[in-house]
Amino acid sequence: MSNAATNAFTESVIAAMSPDMDPRARLVMGSLIRHIHDFAREVNLTTEEWLAGLDLLIRAGKMSDDKRNEMILLSDIIGLESLVDTLDHQAEDGATESAVLGPFYREGAPILPNGASIVQGGETGPMALVQGVVTGPDGRPLAGAVVDVWETSPNGLYEQQDPDQPDMNLRGRFQTDAQGRYAFRCVRPVSYPIPFDGPAGDLLQLMGRHPYRPAHIHFIVHAPGCRKLVTQIFDREDRYCADDAVFAVKDSLKVDFVPAPAGSDADFLVEYNIQLASDAADLRAVA
Repeated sequence: MSNAATNAFTESVIAAMSPDMDPRARLVMGSLIRHIHDFAREVNLTTEEWLAGLDLLIRAGKMSDDKRNEMILLSDIIGLESLVDTLDHQAEDGATESAVLGPFYREGAPILPNGASIVQGGETGPMALVQGVVTGPDGRPLAGAVVDVWETSPNGLYEQQDPDQPDMNLRGRFQTDAQGRYAFRCVRPVSYPIPFDGPAGDLLQLMGRHPYRPAHIHFIVHAPGCRKLVTQIFDREDRYCADDAVFAVKDSLKVDFVPAPAGSDADFLVEYNIQLASDAADLRAVA
């Protein structure tokens, strides 16, 4: 079949969509079909390769559950989640930049008082006190904002990956005080390899890439009238900040773990202020 014929075939597939479709859905699906067909033409995709790709997606689906999302992991290693995050979260002036959610978030983390530790057991390491102020789009402190945080153990595993850790270990939710302040204690994060025993690992090996993420702590922050922020903070000293396996590091999200004063109940201090963006309507064009 000639290129002209295959191009015409692609257009016939797009034209088969109902004229009554939602305009945004029509834009997305039409572009998706066109780009997938163009990809197949560009690489002269074989039936064997097409079946291998489908098998990879099937295996990723079978591996995914409430403790691990292999589909997100696949999108992470090709930079898709970070790209979508960048496109969908154009930061307002002064607002904290977003970062990817990742595959290991769990809802329902325990609500803890400000300053409490999220360490519930398992392996421990150097402790850090992370604190700051949450402000709104106008720069004023926000009382009652919810700060949801999570991280891996020093062994590089999230609690749902590790049967030796207590349930919800190294996870917690905190509420800002009247001055918008939050604080929590945690272990200093470590760099770790993302799971590479499945399809995502197969692709990393195919591309000759390492699986490591730099040391980081995850945040979700939300307050009425503000856009929910999903982000991460990264240990500036970690070598993988320059080579993150999921391409999520941004300069503004790098922080310093400063040695704490003698006699402190933490080994390091991190000051990290957060400014939320306004909860404006999504005005994304459909054409």
